[in-house]
Amino acid sequence: MKFKEFNLRQDVYDGLEAMGFEDATPVQEKVLPTALNNKDIIACAQTGTGKTAAYLLPLLHNIKNSGDNKIKALILAPTRELVHQIDQQFQGFAYFVGLESVAIYGGGDAAIWEQQRIAIESGAHVLIASPGRLISHLNLGYVDLSGLEYLILDEADKMLDMGFLDDIEKIIGHLPEKRQTMMFSATMPPKIRHLAKKILKNPEEINIAVSKPAEGVLQAAYLVYDNQKNNLIVNLLLEKELDSVIIFVSTKQKVKELLKDITSKGINARAIHSDLEQSERQSVMLDYKNRKFPVLVATDIVSRGIDIDNIGLVINYDVPQDPEDYIHRVGRTARAKSTGVALTFINKNDQSRFLKIEELIGEEVFKIPNPVEIGEGPEYNPKKNPEKRKWNKKHKSTKKHYNKK
Repeated sequence: MKFKEFNLRQDVYDGLEAMGFEDATPVQEKVLPTALNNKDIIACAQTGTGKTAAYLLPLLHNIKNSGDNKIKALILAPTRELVHQIDQQFQGFAYFVGLESVAIYGGGDAAIWEQQRIAIESGAHVLIASPGRLISHLNLGYVDLSGLEYLILDEADKMLDMGFLDDIEKIIGHLPEKRQTMMFSATMPPKIRHLAKKILKNPEEINIAVSKPAEGVLQAAYLVYDNQKNNLIVNLLLEKELDSVIIFVSTKQKVKELLKDITSKGINARAIHSDLEQSERQSVMLDYKNRKFPVLVATDIVSRGIDIDNIGLVINYDVPQDPEDYIHRVGRTARAKSTGVALTFINKNDQSRFLKIEELIGEEVFKIPNPVEIGEGPEYNPKKNPEKRKWNKKHKSTKKHYNKK
């Protein structure tokens, strides 16, 4: 479906055209008509499906710039990275519309706090905020949300996992009851449904590809001992024509050790973790987006909330703690209609956890034999005796692909 078919305002469509957007994704096809009619929505969609545009475009179409400088919309997101990404997309789509946004997130110095305060008081039309930092501004009394018409919660499951429920409820207490509310979540556990009942009014429920990796992702895994992982990374990446790789690691200490190891072998890589200042993290992400270096080593801080096209390879250095997080990590590759590869390293202790991932996605992930120079890893024995699972066509094609190498 073409964006022209939604009858968006011309200035909104001009922004889409300038950014090269022509075809709507499935989540956009389902969300846009309902959102444009001002109905509440609860949508379950995996990362990489285009949900950000699905809620930003209706906002831009419906918000009237009345000149009263009141905040018209609030978008809540769990991390500063996601807040920054949404703000960037908003500015692109809103280029011809004349609406202003301000990103509200923590972790910065006093100058950033002051910039946020001035932007709020001077009358930004749209606030894009992490809950904790917005609460801090609200507590000082200068945030006027009395004119708010739209509330969006993005990555709602992640916000609840991070303990933001109380902050969200406090924020909602400052909002007018008459508003349009849209909630987006990658998963739909009971706690999300409970929150939805409290804040949504007769919502339309939309489900898109729940808990399934994108079709273009070629998934595989290696069985390794921990002391084999760094050598395997070097084996996979050294002297390859790399374009865009993300390696997800469970702790910042492991990130630092891996980065030191692979850069000493000549691999051009940089890292993101919580010890970096916000300005440093933004600089690394910008350079990565601009392809100034090909390999990003990161903690889970960026497993959601980045928007980079055409990532060719995602490596899970550690098996994710939650099966749903595997979906988000894998979702960094094969965005929209592109293709990509996702590899996971499985040690002996993580096998039962990986089995849960296979059960969630409904297929067995092909285990690639280790390169000879790496040596054999542990046998795959998840300490269960599950019923024999059928390898679907995608799994067979994965095996065929790797057996050619």
